[in-house]
Amino acid sequence: MTRKTSPFAWAWLLLAGFYLLLPLIATLVFSLQADIRQGIPISFSAYANVIGSNDFASHLAFSFGAAILTIIITTLLLVPTAYWVQLKMPFLLPVLEFMTLLPIVIPVVVLVFGLITIYNRTFLTNSSQGVYWLMIGSYVVITFPYSYRPIAAALHAINVKTLTEASQSLGAGWLRILLAVIFPNIWVGVLNGAFITFAIVMGEFTVSSILGLPSFSVLMYNANLNQVYEPAALAIVSFGITWISIALLQIIGRRRSATVDVGVH
Repeated sequence: MTRKTSPFAWAWLLLAGFYLLLPLIATLVFSLQADIRQGIPISFSAYANVIGSNDFASHLAFSFGAAILTIIITTLLLVPTAYWVQLKMPFLLPVLEFMTLLPIVIPVVVLVFGLITIYNRTFLTNSSQGVYWLMIGSYVVITFPYSYRPIAAALHAINVKTLTEASQSLGAGWLRILLAVIFPNIWVGVLNGAFITFAIVMGEFTVSSILGLPSFSVLMYNANLNQVYEPAALAIVSFGITWISIALLQIIGRRRSATVDVGVH
């Protein structure tokens, strides 16, 4: 017997959707009024100016590359660590969870200035490549609270010890167990963490602005200083690009999950 959804549930859902979409709709409407003084109620000139600017493609590519690199490094750090701790040292799980929560407590500004102070006069601050990797390291730390939890939940959902022992009985080594057994079984958790990490890095401003790097958020900030309608258009474009990229990641994840399921059966 199918249970009917309460009208109050639909009402709260519509109210929440309206609350979340109202600022986005208002921004979209404002971005289309760039030529309203000329009697044109709807105009895409602000979008043309944004996309046609010299810095748009370079700043977007910079942030997109930083997001992908952060996802890769975070996954390579957290998956083996969380797996090994849960398998061999489960008493350290509360410590690991506490450590991954610290970036929420420590302000980003404090983190960046702390890194600059520690690595001052080293290769990380004496060259543009070094500063770039310092930024990537900051992004990895900042996204720990949001990428670790989906991975940890996925690991808790499977029997790590049984899978490991079964793989070892078949002659698999640690690397093969991690790549061929554990990772495919927690792929959904890794992908969920990647979604959040991507969105955070694409919208992060503090680290890149302090380090003087051309991120997409810095471009949005500079547009706010001397333009009117272009910042709103840039915000809509940023929102669209982020969600399209997350949708592509989800499609890739579903295809990989389907491949894994076929291989298992």
